[in-house]
Amino acid sequence: MLESLGITEVDIDRASREGKSGGEAVIQLNSYPVCPDPDRAMGLAAHTDSSLLTILHQNKTSGLQIFKKGTGWLTVQPQTGVLVVNIGDLMHILSNGLYPTVLHRALVNGKQQRISVAYIYGPPANVHISPLPKLVDHYHLCLYRPVTWSEYLELKSKHFRDTLSVIRIAGTPNVF
Repeated sequence: MLESLGITEVDIDRASREGKSGGEAVIQLNSYPVCPDPDRAMGLAAHTDSSLLTILHQNKTSGLQIFKKGTGWLTVQPQTGVLVVNIGDLMHILSNGLYPTVLHRALVNGKQQRISVAYIYGPPANVHISPLPKLVDHYHLCLYRPVTWSEYLELKSKHFRDTLSVIRIAGTPNVF
């Protein structure tokens, strides 16, 4: 992904020498029990992930939906041997909006339990994340101020889906 943004191995090595290597990861196990009236319950409210990336494995029960502007909610059908990769807010910031964060939610099912396993990956909590310098020039403004993952999580607890707009420094507000 970084290579597609023009970031080379030399850039990555330089960041590593400056103490910016490594990261933090969490595995989250999710269980959505059978719900007798799924139209009256929500499994997980619409949100974006705060991380760089989330890799999700889901069982054969559908429930994950992503929001596509102009279309609405789309179900991500589970497929055997397939992982879902969600771009998180920090990757959105790092890519200066070129990799947009994914608004998603989870629905409950009236017939089957849904189980998913999420691998959530982000930078060390105290490393500043900002748009990569190679992605900012006279034609492409720097859209976000630097923020650490710790600071971002604190802001997200207060502003939830508006957090990217809170740290945005240029252009129009984020709209899903």
